[in-house]
Amino acid sequence: MKPPRPARAAASDHPRQPVRQHQHTDYAKAPKIGNEEDLYAIVKAEKTPLLLILDGITDPHNLGACLRTADAAGVHAVVVPRDRAATLTDTVRHIACGAAESVPFMQVTNLARTMEKLQALGVWLVGLAEEGGQLLYDIDLKGSIGIVMGAEGPGMRRLTGEKCDFLARIPMAGKVECLNVSVATGVCLFECVRQRK
Repeated sequence: MKPPRPARAAASDHPRQPVRQHQHTDYAKAPKIGNEEDLYAIVKAEKTPLLLILDGITDPHNLGACLRTADAAGVHAVVVPRDRAATLTDTVRHIACGAAESVPFMQVTNLARTMEKLQALGVWLVGLAEEGGQLLYDIDLKGSIGIVMGAEGPGMRRLTGEKCDFLARIPMAGKVECLNVSVATGVCLFECVRQRK
């Protein structure tokens, strides 16, 4: 007969190992999807709004990761077009780990027109593109800023790019040509956070 195994210490009893608690998404609490007027109200209410504009992001995993990053960076609203873009599905909400319920999510009918109105309200739009003329780190991101990201592969649509005040790029040192859109979003948003400190 084998001797009984010694009892394992609970994770909370171990002095060097904190107990991790997984944040579950409360699917009973439906996130509110706003529109253009809700977006403009947020911009007017904030002294220096930080917006994330996603053009043509159709992968729910990428949208969820972008929302999670937006929440961590203190973004005031995430803006997507109503058509040809992912929306707040259960998958997006699961990947976002609660950010879909905390970051205002705006679906707009005409993204180009919305961008023009944001500019009229004093928001500078910085689009990320491989052909960007300036490095992201050389642009002043301290004021009212909208970071504009396009879909992986095709990037942002031509008209969306034309509406941006600046087209920036992230310097790439390796052989890979581009980053995943959610990773690139994190780089851009946390450069905004760094400059605003």
